Amino acid sequence: MPGFSRFVVAVIGVMAICVTARPAFSGTIDDLYQSRTIVTGQDEPNRQAGFKTCLDAVLLKVSGDQRLLRKPEMAALREKAGSFIASFRYRDRMEGIPIHDEQGTHDRPYDLTCLYDPAAINPVLASLGSEPWLTKRPRLEVFLATEQGARHFALTADEERGALMRESFTNAATPLAMGIVFPKASTLSTARLDDKTLRDADIEALDKLAERATAEQALAGTLIWSEKEMGWIADWRLARDGKTYRWQVRGVSFDDAFRVAMGGAAQILSGNGQP
Repeated sequence: MPGFSRFVVAVIGVMAICVTARPAFSGTIDDLYQSRTIVTGQDEPNRQAGFKTCLDAVLLKVSGDQRLLRKPEMAALREKAGSFIASFRYRDRMEGIPIHDEQGTHDRPYDLTCLYDPAAINPVLASLGSEPWLTKRPRLEVFLATEQGARHFALTADEERGALMRESFTNAATPLAMGIVFPKASTLSTARLDDKTLRDADIEALDKLAERATAEQALAGTLIWSEKEMGWIADWRLARDGKTYRWQVRGVSFDDAFRVAMGGAAQILSGNGQP
């Protein structure tokens, strides 16, 4: 099985580089080189659309570089997205619910999971001027101040308010193979931090606070509702190598705001610069 042998050699090579040159990615290679999307039905047009979405997702996940999807070369790569896949599988999201005669399987939602060989994806990244991000991905502690009219609070791990935001933030982190935690209310109180003081809190001080918890560093942000923008204005801060990076998104849902937060963090931490 020469093809399989080449694949094993490629994986071993990637892992060897990771072990000898720098700390390894904390998950497995299989975890890193796969992506998932939701498709409607298992027909060919929906499958091909899913393959394109999964290619975008795996390139972002493996590299951390959020700029890749804007490159003109991506158009041609998406057209042959299926050629990079080692295998794929479906999971019926309505498993256990009988198929109705009028519905059939055409409108039934499925999770489409695509698995890739590093030997196929790494050259694609190289062609885009990028490379795999195989160093350990730090767990981030999210320090977020939110404001919506008269309602304002700091997002914490153990208070009922903000539960949907915590879930949304976690959903934004998972596709990038990153972990996040939120500070306990008591931790913020002890540090004399609330939604107002968090806005200008020193990022290095927040990093030290994160290190005392179960994280490696801090991701700080503010989320302010704007009637004018008809959405949230989100500002984010993260430190790396003595530099504080800042980025912003305006007029979006908080789901999109958190995706921008995690995408920016991944881009910075993977060494790809300013979001």
